[in-house]
Amino acid sequence: MVSLPSGFDGRTVPSVPGRRLLRPDFIWGVSTSSYQIEGAAREDGRGPSVWDGFSHEPGRIANGDTGDDACDHYHRYGEDIALMRDLGVGAYRFSIAWPRVLPEGRGAVNEAGIAFYDRLVDGLLAAGIEPWVCLYHWDLPQALQDRGGWAHRDSVSWFADYTRLMASRLGDRVKRFATFNEPGVFTLFGYAFRWHPPAVDDPSQHHAAIHHVNLAHGAAIDVLRAYLPGASLGTICNMQPVRPVDPTDQDRAAAALLDEYWNRAFADPQVRGTYPQALAGRIAPFVQEGDMERIRRPIDWLGINHYSPIYARADATSRLGFAWSDAPAGVPRSPIGWQIDPEAFRDTLLDACDRYRLPIYVTENGAGAEETGDATGVVDDVERIAYLSCYIDALEEAVMLGADVRGYFVWSLLDNFEWGAGYANRFGLVRVDYPTQRRIPKASARWYRATIAAQVRGSVP
Repeated sequence: MVSLPSGFDGRTVPSVPGRRLLRPDFIWGVSTSSYQIEGAAREDGRGPSVWDGFSHEPGRIANGDTGDDACDHYHRYGEDIALMRDLGVGAYRFSIAWPRVLPEGRGAVNEAGIAFYDRLVDGLLAAGIEPWVCLYHWDLPQALQDRGGWAHRDSVSWFADYTRLMASRLGDRVKRFATFNEPGVFTLFGYAFRWHPPAVDDPSQHHAAIHHVNLAHGAAIDVLRAYLPGASLGTICNMQPVRPVDPTDQDRAAAALLDEYWNRAFADPQVRGTYPQALAGRIAPFVQEGDMERIRRPIDWLGINHYSPIYARADATSRLGFAWSDAPAGVPRSPIGWQIDPEAFRDTLLDACDRYRLPIYVTENGAGAEETGDATGVVDDVERIAYLSCYIDALEEAVMLGADVRGYFVWSLLDNFEWGAGYANRFGLVRVDYPTQRRIPKASARWYRATIAAQVRGSVP
């Protein structure tokens, strides 16, 4: 049984335990995404994404924040590579900004945008850090949204063409590619809850988008196999247990349905070749002959993003029949209020291994907080260390019980633009002082560096 270490109810920093059960080649890494850190939104030919327009709409983002400047990673990537090298990570998972390389989403290539990713990849390799490229982390080119976005079946060919460009330009150096990040989030939040772009509440568009994203995944895997036969390919899904907020039959049914949208709508068809039962009929109008075979293409690994359990309640006014709900009172929480439940993480890893029979990489896990530094800007983030410590313990326990987990990536390297929360929620191992863009490693960065070093240097029995 995983227990919560000190740090949630005291100020003692958890120690760095020996990781006896992890593979010798276990990958320790950090993750980011393009819109959340790059900035330079109007520089060097980059086109607008759906998040550029959405973040500028009044009332959409906390404090009126936008990703216009973010962490200025576009100009400061060298400094950020040095931070990763100091952490000792073996891999860096980042995403390509589709509108930076194809401003209209298709057609003319922006060579300045390609050159940025060339510099980033070359810098990572020179530092001994493996680049893991995620092709899509939510920043669809606005020009393609204007043509119907993911609700339009042509989006499959748009994504395949974009994938072909990136494979041809980066594939000589990048050997790890993921197609999508958390498609369960951007489809549900964008087409049902209006929390993300395109901010519509339309079940027809929602179910069409689910199917077209799945088809785009399959098409992209085929492109990558053709161009890069030796590459290691995967997909990244959010997987978190969905619980009823109250133990009523109605709330249990709501949780079961949200589970299918959140956890199963993409991994099931992509790996198992079928939609989950409750969704199959809703998506059937958009399925053409041969589609399921086009979706189910062989992949090498499954990426899992996990933070906490989520909760649902029945809602007769919702077009989907359920609503999102906060966790009940009395459960342990991170500083931003997300439930802390490392046993749920352990069980998620075990369930995913059993269901999908693929090697697993934890591609996001971390804790957010509204933090302020001391007089020098340093953050003593004991709560984050406690969270990471008990979740890595849970990962190790899952491995002990048979889970094939081969890597762990912290979200995130840097404090960044956290979507609707703007810059208030900070998840980074490194603090970003946004007015100056100064990077200040937190106590958690030192702890993570020690954790990695204890594994890498062979001190683990």
